[in-house]
Amino acid sequence: MALIQAAQRRGAHSVEIAAPPIVLATASIAGDMEGEGRFGDEFDKILEDDLWGEESWEKAESKMLEQTVRLALAKASLHEDQIDVLLGGDLLNQIIASNYAARQLGIPFFGLYGACSTMSESLLLGAMLVGGGFFTTAACAVSSHFSSAERQYRNPLELGNQRPLSAQRTVTGSGATILGAFSDPPSPHIAVVGGTVGRVIDMGIDDVNNMGAAMAPAASDTIVQHFQDMNRSVDDYDLIITGDLGKYGQMHATELLAEQNIYVEGKFFDCGERMFKEAQDAHAGGSGCGCSAITLNSHIVNRMMAGQYHRVLFMATGALMSPGIAQQGETIPGVAHAVILERRGA
Repeated sequence: MALIQAAQRRGAHSVEIAAPPIVLATASIAGDMEGEGRFGDEFDKILEDDLWGEESWEKAESKMLEQTVRLALAKASLHEDQIDVLLGGDLLNQIIASNYAARQLGIPFFGLYGACSTMSESLLLGAMLVGGGFFTTAACAVSSHFSSAERQYRNPLELGNQRPLSAQRTVTGSGATILGAFSDPPSPHIAVVGGTVGRVIDMGIDDVNNMGAAMAPAASDTIVQHFQDMNRSVDDYDLIITGDLGKYGQMHATELLAEQNIYVEGKFFDCGERMFKEAQDAHAGGSGCGCSAITLNSHIVNRMMAGQYHRVLFMATGALMSPGIAQQGETIPGVAHAVILERRGA
């Protein structure tokens, strides 16, 4: 029996969208420490405290995700009932922040879990759904919260545990992208034109305080596969963006790519490594779903619309672990999905 291959399939793991959806609007909400970081003046809203008037950090995170989607919809002059599907996720057990935000929004919902890779996962799936004609609009949104993640994955904050230098700080933030199908899009605009689905890669890292090392092999694997599938190279992109490898993970990924004769120096942008200023002492940098989400939906999109970047490869990276499996001594698999964003028009 012969398998039918769709015309939009490229190579082994990639897709090219013939009628790519465009970015109608983006929004970002960040925590106070993130607001003091390198991109603080580009976020739409900065929280004064991490509870944001709620009873728990988990409820604050869910509120942050809901409000980010509403803010993006307002920018696009759209109402909730004009969005066909919401694709979202977070780091918490059973993606509770996203589930409860979706309950409030009332939009048909696909809950996703790719750990910190969820922003690119949602964008790639959303672009395929809209570009394939199944939906006209899609909202892609994720969140993370330092305090809720620390409570789940590591130690109670009250203990004041010291973190090793390889550790990253979970970003408090939520980002949302509204995608839409347009036959006559405005000029200029940003289109999601395709991407590469990442494989789960596990190189035996079992240190939960060194997630950059766990994710770096997946990031390099997806980049290599993307270039093979699309017949492209580093020169075809203005930036190659990873989600949250952090300082040491970015170095590791660069070394792995160099072994494949791919040299990304000068074009490698890691959101986690860039998120905080040196004086903030975030050790290896930022992490969490919100890390790449708030960077993309503010700094990167702003630079693209200004004409500074015309084609970028956005690839959020995820460490697919859970507290239970880490306590059993299991290693940490990683995954990274790549999305091609292009600025089109004058």
